[in-house]
Amino acid sequence: MTAHSPSRPPSRSSRNRRSGSRSRSSSSSSSRGSSPEESGVVDSGDSPGVQSGRGPGLWQKVKTRYPLVDFHALPEYLRDNEYILSHYRADWPLRETILSIFSIHNETLNIWTHLIGFFLFLGLTIYTVWQMPRVEYPTLTRISTFPMFTDLNKLHSEIMACFPPIPPFVPSLFGLQPSIPEVSMPSTNNPQCIVRTIRQDLGRLMAPLMRKPATRWPFFVFLGGIAAMIATSFFPPVYYTFLCHPKWRNFYLTGISMIGVLTVLVSLTPLLQKPKYRPLRALLFFGMGVSGVIPGVHKLFSHRHEPVTLTTTTYEVFMGMFYALGAIFYATRIPERWKPGRFDLAGHSHQIFHVLVVAGAYTHYRAALLYIEWRDTHGCD
Repeated sequence: MTAHSPSRPPSRSSRNRRSGSRSRSSSSSSSRGSSPEESGVVDSGDSPGVQSGRGPGLWQKVKTRYPLVDFHALPEYLRDNEYILSHYRADWPLRETILSIFSIHNETLNIWTHLIGFFLFLGLTIYTVWQMPRVEYPTLTRISTFPMFTDLNKLHSEIMACFPPIPPFVPSLFGLQPSIPEVSMPSTNNPQCIVRTIRQDLGRLMAPLMRKPATRWPFFVFLGGIAAMIATSFFPPVYYTFLCHPKWRNFYLTGISMIGVLTVLVSLTPLLQKPKYRPLRALLFFGMGVSGVIPGVHKLFSHRHEPVTLTTTTYEVFMGMFYALGAIFYATRIPERWKPGRFDLAGHSHQIFHVLVVAGAYTHYRAALLYIEWRDTHGCD
């Protein structure tokens, strides 16, 4: 039998080499772990695929390629609220941006307060259309005098007889065969080549646009949407209150529409788009809403004997309070300015602003129903 020599204990030098390599690996791993914080990258913490042991899911892959960043790591054009310090998305592609609706970042509740409000009023609109009573007009009694379907068919035949026949054009297409480009030759007319050619052409078309600075059209749509919502909030009360006084009705509707357009144009000037002029922009829209006091006072005097006047005015006062309070939160950035970083994910001013706007819009909806019921019942006396 072969004798085995006893194993010698490792020397002091080999132990030192192994301990040194372990210390270097641990230091390198710790440095790698601290790099996201030093570079402004934030972990959102919602990675269900990794936590369940099934490997990274789609959102985990998105986070790896497009991590959340801190305020100081944002490009200049994305810096709007210096009191929200973390969990920002920056320069994400459209697909990943849409997927982030279902993830955690500092815009998550902003998105969902928008969506909930949209679906709420979509449902209310459908409900109102189906539940409102159908008003009978005298013109409906003359429906029997309208042309019947057979008469319309005869009219169609007579009209078509006035036009010369159109010659068939399919044989003429064969004359284009010598001019068909190379992309349609037998060697390249398969779907893969056609798709590749289209992608190349689109790439050449979009390349100059991708080098341009970030577009600001979403910001313009945002301001235009606010102005449209405020202006159209005047339409039901003004229209139904002054339904029997067309001059006053047209005067107020035209006036608020012009004020809305001017407010948007002034707000979109390059100077006022800077973050430091945010309170001034809010003040413009606040003044636009306050202008509704004029037709409101007019209504109180002209219809002071109507019981519905006081009820609808109460609704309108609450609507104005909700909108004004929302504008105050939006302009002053309360409460995040009191504790920067504390309200990054939930409870900051923009989210409160959205909730108050939805509350004001619902109050306006309730008032509009009263106006419609009032005019359907009384009409123009």
